[in-house]
Amino acid sequence: MDATYNLNGGFKPTIKRLADLDGPDFFPTPTWATEALIDNELLAGEIWEPACGNGAMSKVLEKTSNSVVSTDLYDRGFGESGIDFLLQSRKSQNIITNPPYNSAEGFVKTGLKLAEKKFALLLRLAFLEGANRNKTIFAHSPPSRVWVFSERITFYPAGVEKQGSGTTAYAWFVWDKSAQSGTELKWFKPGYKAAFK
Repeated sequence: MDATYNLNGGFKPTIKRLADLDGPDFFPTPTWATEALIDNELLAGEIWEPACGNGAMSKVLEKTSNSVVSTDLYDRGFGESGIDFLLQSRKSQNIITNPPYNSAEGFVKTGLKLAEKKFALLLRLAFLEGANRNKTIFAHSPPSRVWVFSERITFYPAGVEKQGSGTTAYAWFVWDKSAQSGTELKWFKPGYKAAFK
């Protein structure tokens, strides 16, 4: 592991990006981040979690009483493994996931084709930036809502002791097939992190 990973009790802000470039991306999503989404977005029908990892997000999505299909490219002991979301043609009413950072644009392209109702990705807020994404995504398929977290999310690699706090802003990007055109910017109220520890 990088010797500078933990300095003065805090984690390097670039650790997620470095891990993505070096190998399979596996940073389980904290429960409270998914709770914030299901508390503010009505979900009806099947939910597909196509990057389920160890089931951290899928287990929270099951609280919606909708059926949840969990798949992943890698076998992490939960869901069906060996399923490359970017190559799928199977449709689902809702698709919700925290995609690997280096595949986020591919997940948007695929998810927009396969989701029949709602498609939601947990992404860095900075995903809104960039001339290329403006041309390839936002100019023709902007999200219906962007839910900005008032509290920072810290993503820890599996098995790492949780300490310190995040330095990167995240948001849920939601494409809603029933919404009018345009993008609505919204904020989650503070308190989810403490409520779902």
